[in-house]
Amino acid sequence: MPSAKKKSPASKKRAKPSALLTALRKALDDGQAEDIVAIDLRGKSSIADDMLVASGRSGRQVAALAERVMEALAGRGKKRAPVEGLKAGDWVLIDAGDVIVHLFRPEIRARYNLEKMWGAEFDGSE
Repeated sequence: MPSAKKKSPASKKRAKPSALLTALRKALDDGQAEDIVAIDLRGKSSIADDMLVASGRSGRQVAALAERVMEALAGRGKKRAPVEGLKAGDWVLIDAGDVIVHLFRPEIRARYNLEKMWGAEFDGSE
């Protein structure tokens, strides 16, 4: 009798994205964020389940995208998510609990290349 193979937790694919991830991605889409990438952190980190990385064309747009994310969080009952970098608008980090959001100007994003660090596939052509 053949033995059943067990899949490791890291090899399991999520059936569908969380409601929070979907809501935050929609907020970024609505704000015309560019190159939105969702990275599954399960099995890679204990800080969150997912990471969203996106670009704005300018510091002003990055700040506006951050405000959209904060509004989406407030609409879900999370009114005080920690935010870093909002005033500068080069790289904004929002800790939304199960989702960490990174918003960049394109040249700053290219410099830090978080997608490569976390093993996400991203070619910049989207």
